Amino acid sequence: MALASAAMATGISITPHAQFSSSIGVLGCYINTNRVAYWPIQPGCDSVCVKVTEPGSGRSVNLLAIDTSGGAYDISYDAWNYLYTGKGAKEAPVSGGGIPADWEQQDMSACADLITTPDGKLPLMAANSINYYTSCPSDSWVGKNTALYNIQTSSCTLGFNEVCTLDLAVSNQPACPHILGAQNPLSGLSVINIDYGTGAESTAL
Repeated sequence: MALASAAMATGISITPHAQFSSSIGVLGCYINTNRVAYWPIQPGCDSVCVKVTEPGSGRSVNLLAIDTSGGAYDISYDAWNYLYTGKGAKEAPVSGGGIPADWEQQDMSACADLITTPDGKLPLMAANSINYYTSCPSDSWVGKNTALYNIQTSSCTLGFNEVCTLDLAVSNQPACPHILGAQNPLSGLSVINIDYGTGAESTAL
């Protein structure tokens, strides 16, 4: 198993990240965007779940590692605030920089509660996530547990809230009830950020 070889990394410095994004096209409206890791490594195929622990307090969070950073170990502002203070960013927001932490790869079952799709599958953009999705073996976790949605932005502002199908024997493009990549405005699936330093909520654009 790929997870068996995953090593714990100690001594990293985690920093807060206030604006949700996903380099592989995960839809923020179908996950807990307050529990995301923005790591300087590519998201894998067997698990995108990591556990981060603040060693001084022993506080830990499970996070979806679904974005690639330029070098920093960023995590969602709310998760960082909790590891730093024991309280959420809405309840008691603080500002600051890097804090020491340990991290380790987790089985996807540890992050199951962070994915809110009806079937529990990882929500990807059908038009824009296809390279990542098809790069994963069909028997990997991502290969078996992904739902392709006809939504065009990670903040869920354009497209249709519908699941598409992909049969690579027929086409390398997903088939959707509406036109793949439709740019019509989409409402009712807002992604909410918690603003750094204030704890105020704002809608992701």
